[in-house]
Amino acid sequence: DGCGHTVLGPESGTLASINYPRTSPNSTVCEWEIRVKPGQRVQLKFGDFDIDDSDSCHSSYLRVHNGIGPNRTEIGKYCGFGFQMDGLITSKSNEVTVQFMSGIHTSGRGFLAAYSTTDKSDLITCLDNASHFSEPEFNKYCPAGCVIPFADISGTIPHGYRDSSSLCMAGVHAGVVSNTLGGQINVVISKGIPYYEGSLANNVTSKVGPLSTSLFTFKTSGCYGTLGMESGVIPDSHITSSSILEWPNQTGEVNIWKPENARLKRIGPPWAALISDEHQWLQIDLNKEKKITGIITTGSTLAEHYYYVSAYRILYSDDAQKWTVYREPGMGKDKIFQGNTELYQEVRNNFIPPIIARFFRINPLKWHQKIAMKVELLGCQFSIGRAPKITLPPPPPQSKNDEKNADFMDDFIHSVKTSLQTDKTTFTPEIKNTTVTPSVTKDVALAAVLVPVLVMVFTTLILILVCAWHWRNRKKKTEGTYDLPYWDRAGWWKGMKQFFPTKSAEHEETPVRYSSSEISHLRPREVPTMLQSESAEYAQPLVGGIVGTLHQRSTFKPEEGKEASYADLDPYNSPIQEVYHAYAEPLPVTAPEYATPIVMDMSSHPSTPLGAPSISTFKAAGNQAPPLAGTCNKLLSRTDSASSARALYDIPKGQPAPGGADQLVYQVPQSLAHPTVSKDE
Repeated sequence: DGCGHTVLGPESGTLASINYPRTSPNSTVCEWEIRVKPGQRVQLKFGDFDIDDSDSCHSSYLRVHNGIGPNRTEIGKYCGFGFQMDGLITSKSNEVTVQFMSGIHTSGRGFLAAYSTTDKSDLITCLDNASHFSEPEFNKYCPAGCVIPFADISGTIPHGYRDSSSLCMAGVHAGVVSNTLGGQINVVISKGIPYYEGSLANNVTSKVGPLSTSLFTFKTSGCYGTLGMESGVIPDSHITSSSILEWPNQTGEVNIWKPENARLKRIGPPWAALISDEHQWLQIDLNKEKKITGIITTGSTLAEHYYYVSAYRILYSDDAQKWTVYREPGMGKDKIFQGNTELYQEVRNNFIPPIIARFFRINPLKWHQKIAMKVELLGCQFSIGRAPKITLPPPPPQSKNDEKNADFMDDFIHSVKTSLQTDKTTFTPEIKNTTVTPSVTKDVALAAVLVPVLVMVFTTLILILVCAWHWRNRKKKTEGTYDLPYWDRAGWWKGMKQFFPTKSAEHEETPVRYSSSEISHLRPREVPTMLQSESAEYAQPLVGGIVGTLHQRSTFKPEEGKEASYADLDPYNSPIQEVYHAYAEPLPVTAPEYATPIVMDMSSHPSTPLGAPSISTFKAAGNQAPPLAGTCNKLLSRTDSASSARALYDIPKGQPAPGGADQLVYQVPQSLAHPTVSKDE
């Protein structure tokens, strides 16, 4: 009466004292006999050990023996509170006896231990969780029987499990290992998430969990894709049932809950059987053999019809004639799967080992009110290679021993079929047990070489562009504020010649601007040349002989050193004459905005009548302050020999001109058209 949680599998198992993890009762005893395959040995590992040692292991203890029966030999006798046993206890044969004795005591939880064959060197117990291991990825062997009522897990697939969850119990929930067989798990540690969902799968309930620093997932084969019930890949004609529920509603319309309604997440009523008994079934034809690794079920999903299936069996066939009930290897009875506990929740069950078949049948055994359900199958495509069917001669009349041999042969055939390799599913997997670390391939190696090279190339190009931009900015700064940009120059020589003064307009190649009155007096051969010249970025001085017209937006360019003459002719209104050019002095920053007087040597040129009235404004020479107001422009002239050359000054509006009336030209408003001057004038 001292035996607690116990699962003894063919290769591994779990055993615990009664009432564990609470204090074990007084005066109890339990003995476990463990057998594995001949030729193998047994190893025992304790997850927790807390036995009263007040009487030096006399009345309360745990004893381990080699062998079973009267010929067994003792390996060791153990007791103690919080006893830590390093390493494993290993037997000398394939049989071990474990004996627990509880005497009179007031405290002590008892023990929990796991066993396996000695070839499982990475054995852990059901109490180990991810926080016990520091590696980011590791492989461990879980024993059978780790679905224990005193362990908790939080999370689900594919999001992962909280790091405080039992590794092996989470492996059963995820469908990685079987609770009756145990198995190998490949664990990957990742950063935790704020919230862990709960779900029911493989008879294990995962609870909702809070934030944790880390989580773990499992690496799997990836054969967990949906096989076409929800997506519609499986046609309606391939979904059949033993019976169909038909009933009229309040309006007299007949509701038919057909088998094709049994598609998971499909809106509307489910499939329901007309009669609720253990002989009803829902059958799915997959069109060809598939590897089926799991099933997801729900109830009716209709609040007004609280129907669901709480337990069922699974049958499968290759021809829909001969059916095989699913059993776990080594088990002599059919496996009963836990179904739904309410009508909405999705419940998953996995097949370990998987089923290889074309026809799949669900046989409900327990239900609430009526048999009604929706279904999705999980798995992947089956590989081309298939084991040949094993044909046996007709057996003679069988005794009881022969029947056992026949059951063994059925299990053998099933294990042969399920041991074949499989391909991945052709459908996008909806359920994944882990994020699998990709293996290194040739493409990855090639990418590892190309990526750094491309980064270096792009970095070099960026540096070249930055350097070019920086060099160009420095060059701009050295050119000066009033220099002409390179793209506005008619050519290198033309761009250079504009900086040199000249006395003759016939040899001037610098692009200048001309007024409409000046262009009309140019010789025909000069007009195309002048019009084709590219304009500079800044306007040139508008002085030529006695010029009466200045462009509205004239800009004067300063030059250092010797004062030179420069002209901006109007190619339409200017008479044929030689023009002397001169540069204007730069405008002072603080002085009023008037033009600078321009002096030209006109001794060898005939006088020219006044042109159109000016719309520009000139500044008085020197530092002399300009008049406050004026209404006319006065043109003054002089020559270097005190003869006929005249300079142009702008007389402020509103004041009398210093000369006579014949020298006054009134300013024309800018909005009016300029009057033209005839040849007679």
